[in-house]
Order: sequence, then structure tokens, then C-alpha cells
Amino acid sequence: MLNEALSAYIYITLLLDNHGRPINYLRLAVTDRCNLRCFYCMPEHGLDWLSRAELMSYEEMLRTCRVMMGMGINKIRITGGEPFVRKDIMKLMTAISNLQGLNELTLTTNGVLTAPYVADLKKIGVRSVNLSLDTLDAARFFAITLRDEFASVMHTMQELLKHGIEVKINTVVMAGKNTQDIIPLVNLTKELPVSVRFIEEMPFNGDGHAYSGMTWDYVKIFEEIRSVFPDIQKTPDPTYSTSYNYNMPGHKGSIGIIAAYSRTFCGTCNRIRITPQGTLKTCLYDDGVLNIKDLMRSGADDTVLQGGLLKAMSNREKDGWMAELKSMQKPGKRESMASIGG
Repeated sequence: MLNEALSAYIYITLLLDNHGRPINYLRLAVTDRCNLRCFYCMPEHGLDWLSRAELMSYEEMLRTCRVMMGMGINKIRITGGEPFVRKDIMKLMTAISNLQGLNELTLTTNGVLTAPYVADLKKIGVRSVNLSLDTLDAARFFAITLRDEFASVMHTMQELLKHGIEVKINTVVMAGKNTQDIIPLVNLTKELPVSVRFIEEMPFNGDGHAYSGMTWDYVKIFEEIRSVFPDIQKTPDPTYSTSYNYNMPGHKGSIGIIAAYSRTFCGTCNRIRITPQGTLKTCLYDDGVLNIKDLMRSGADDTVLQGGLLKAMSNREKDGWMAELKSMQKPGKRESMASIGG
């Protein structure tokens, strides 16, 4: 009886998928709203924003984090949309930072509103922030985002570095839009201790149009960099890393290349996502497998929530290609990256 009880305890407290991959990383999207209009993320006019009632409340998010941390989640990333457009976001992050068992709390932000909160982020233990920045040219920044906020983003980067918070710059590489920025962004790492990660463009602009395909894949991005930096050196990729990582001799920072569309890292994927409306996504490319918010609002206790999570993970697709194929069989337009926590 003791062995059976111990086995049951391990079963409900460790989150494994049906392919044997341990899950310890949650990306929690707190809003679908954003103060930029990056064309690869959403239509120019924005989205049909979720109402307050459709969003998970902070209390529901905190409960979700607590339950999942009891099942092995120990890293949480706050995402959006843009997290700082949601009121009192620091209250949620502070509460999450105090949960027992959390090893790492981090954040993805576009940096427009972030600078005034950097000291508070440091105070609650945030050691790393992903900063979305697709160009170092102010005019191209406006062309991509439709907002004149380049200076605000750069100020946020400076504040993060000043407070000793690691900065990872996320750059989506887009043919005809910002490929001329690849080398300037690599040069940024010469004097600044930042990690610039070049990301393949993905089909999540929310406009309902078919994706025409990607021309700048991770191989082409690497060859572009190597043509200027022939002494580029491969560095070890951390466990569960989604990026191929490199150093340039003499540079204070580093670079990474993320095969987000090619999906070369699915075999070691340790992450799940929760959208602002509470939908669990076991893969960026699936269409959602469980609505946690609805379960909570129906009166489900923590045991029921655990059971729902275990069932969802027991049916996880092997990789992003299979998840996308299954998702595309259902009617409806493509999602926006802002609405799924990109």
C-alpha cells in the first residue's frame, strides 16, 4: 500500500508528456493587448480584444501557478501581448515570486513601458528579461511596429543592464524588412553583455491569410553572420535550449539562432503555455487542449485541475509539425502571436 501511495504521489506531482519529456517551464500570457502593432504579430487595426471577463483574473493565474508548481513547474515566464499594459502586473509577479518551489521568474516585454519597473523586477528576483527588438534603426522600428517608441525600448535596455538584469534581445528575421539589421545587432554584442537571438518568422499574424513561407531560416541566418564574422564559435547549448548559441571572439555578449518555424528543438521541449483566456497549449502550434479558467469557474478543485493537466499532457503531439497539422484541420483563421503568449 505504501508503494502504491508513493507511486500515486509521484504521478500527480511530476508533469510528463506521453513522449517522456518532463515539463517544468510555464509561459503565462497575462493579456492579449499590446501597445505596438508589429505586422508579423497582429493586423494593423489590432485585434478583437478580450473583455475583462474573458481574461483570467490574477487570482486564477496565481492559483494555476501554484497547482502547476506542485506538479514540477519551476520556471515561469510572464508574457502577453505586452505584460505592462495590464494594470497592476507587478502585483501578480510579486505574488508569483513568493510561491514555494519557484526557481526562476522571468519576463518577455517590448520595453515601451518597462523602464520604470526595472528596479522592482530586480527586487522580486527577476534575473533575466527577453526584450523584443527587431531593428536598431528608428525609422525601420516605426515601419515594423507603427509606433514611435524606439527610444523607450533602448532606455529600457539600458535600465536592465544598469540593474544587472540579463538582457536577451528577441529579433524576428523577416525578408525585405530587417535582414539588414542582422549584422548591426551582432555588433551590439561587442560592447554590451547582451544575448541577441535571431528568430525565424512564424505564421501567427492573426489576419487570416495563409502563410506564404519563410525564406530566412536558421541556416541562412547563420551563413549571413558567418560571412562577416568568420571566426564565430559554437558554444554549448543549455539543456532544453531552443537556440543554437554562438560567441564572437572579443565580444562581451553572444548570439543565438532560434529555429522557431523549422522546429528543430521539439524533441526536448519542456514548456507549456497558457493564453490570456486560460487555454492550455502544450505546443505553440496547437489550437489549445484545455481551458483552465473554465474549469476553475465551474468549481473544480485542485485535484480536478491536476487531472485535467495530466490528461492534456498524455495526448501531447510529438512535435510542432504534427500539432500544426491537427490544428489546421479545424476551421477558423490563424491566431495572433499576441493572443497566445508569443
